Amino acid sequence: MESSSLLQKLTQFFLSWLVLFIAWLAFTSTLVIQEVITGLVVSFLIALFTSRFFICCTFNIFLPSKFFYVIYYLFVFLVELVKSNLDVARRIISPSLPINPGIVKFKTKLTSEYAKMVLANSITLTPGTLSVDIIDDTFYIHWIDVKTLDPEEVRMEIAEKFEKILIKIF
Repeated sequence: MESSSLLQKLTQFFLSWLVLFIAWLAFTSTLVIQEVITGLVVSFLIALFTSRFFICCTFNIFLPSKFFYVIYYLFVFLVELVKSNLDVARRIISPSLPINPGIVKFKTKLTSEYAKMVLANSITLTPGTLSVDIIDDTFYIHWIDVKTLDPEEVRMEIAEKFEKILIKIF
């Protein structure tokens, strides 16, 4: 039991170190040896103190099957992002289009807290919807044009595309 916990902590640390180091390289935009060494040391120290707070997953998220779903999720998210941007832009350009703003709720099928956070952020990032609160497995969403108050229909309209993929990732 203890060895699996230690292994999980180590993988969280190394994943955190890797992500921080890649961010360092991206921000410095150089491969000068002094910068690379400094980045390795700084990202190591930051990962040492923060990895338990910021990394939810272990390296299993990089398994080929899960990695495929991560890429697929990004594609689905981008499609939904473009569609919702066009919808909101259409409502702005044509103010005569009806809107029916309100707060709706639905229960998610996701069990992982991290998956729920990713879903909430995805909903918030798509214009026209805003995650207001999550209580246990119930999401409260502000929706620019409420089409239904039935929780299952709301889930299918707002979250189902994301949920189906997130279940396979987490």
